Amino acid sequence: MTAPHPWFSRLAWAAVALALCVIVFGAFVRLSHAGLSCPDWPTCYGKATWPKAEHEIARANEAFPQRAVETHKAWREQFHRHIAALLGVLVLTLAAFAARHRRLGLAVVFGASAVVAISIPLYMREAYAASAVLTALAELALVGFALRWCNRDFSRIATLTLAVIIFQATLGLWTVTWLLKPVVVMAHLIGGLTTFSLILWMAVRSTTRLSPLPQAVPLRGLLWSGLALVGLQIALGGWVSANYAALACGTDFPRCLGQWWPETDFAEGFVLWRGIGVDYEGGVLDGPARTAIQLTHRIFAIAVLGHLLVLALRLRRTPGLSRWGWALGAALGLQLALGISNVIYGLPLAVATAHNAGAVLLLAILVALLARARPAASGPAAV
Repeated sequence: MTAPHPWFSRLAWAAVALALCVIVFGAFVRLSHAGLSCPDWPTCYGKATWPKAEHEIARANEAFPQRAVETHKAWREQFHRHIAALLGVLVLTLAAFAARHRRLGLAVVFGASAVVAISIPLYMREAYAASAVLTALAELALVGFALRWCNRDFSRIATLTLAVIIFQATLGLWTVTWLLKPVVVMAHLIGGLTTFSLILWMAVRSTTRLSPLPQAVPLRGLLWSGLALVGLQIALGGWVSANYAALACGTDFPRCLGQWWPETDFAEGFVLWRGIGVDYEGGVLDGPARTAIQLTHRIFAIAVLGHLLVLALRLRRTPGLSRWGWALGAALGLQLALGISNVIYGLPLAVATAHNAGAVLLLAILVALLARARPAASGPAAV
């Protein structure tokens, strides 16, 4: 087994912290309705930062008459892009450290990244087809080589994470150019949490002082199913947010619009693709469709709650895992309280943002446990 670079674990933990910041700040951007505050990508009104001075704002308004500059929103969107780009650099570095002993490893990692870098100015010059082809080729190279490598030196997972974050940047591009298309917004959220989970797995596995937890091995089935349920619930939450359905039931809880089962339209509420060119800012669905989305999120939350409560109780009763059970139970209770508060208090920005952070916390507990749930004889970087 090839030992990871001495800096690999430190960089992985730094990337975990930054990924958390990117996700939570991204939620703040979305919930404060700043997702389209920069009408172009990756610049903001043609600037690397955003228009601030009066003459810059006037010039930007002239160049982009379809969307007037709102400086208090534009800085949020562009700052989010910058910290996401910094995360990309950290993931690139992790992939380079991990693949450095692989044949053509560094050439693949840096070559694919260079191709993606070339595709960006092509996109800005409206050479969309050429830009898309280059990005696709880079992604295929990264995934193809990653799948050929084993994971004992983290080369497979680190390279796949680089491919994921490149696709995540593409989703960010589509979020702007396709005007907050709900399926893209939801996918962008899932992509961010997938990136976070992969980085956290690498950080935990590469930290030698975090010993395996063999007593958690019998619980891996519950952990994996819990992870799947949490992932689906996060996707539903993203669908709620993308379709502006968070207050579709008003401020009633547990009832909805004063009823246990108001008028709903599930068929309309879960149409994933509606074509390109529609501006989805503010939402396009009628009341019954949004109500269907909100009720689905609430009902599925019951399934997630039940499964994670069972898992938390099993953890508490397992020697050496009691603290994990308490942590999972506390995180679950906090997330439930934040979700209910979102409704009864009319979606306060701070509470809604914290609800996104709570989802990350639940995910982190499950991923960290899975990363350590292995026999004691396994090495720190074993598959």
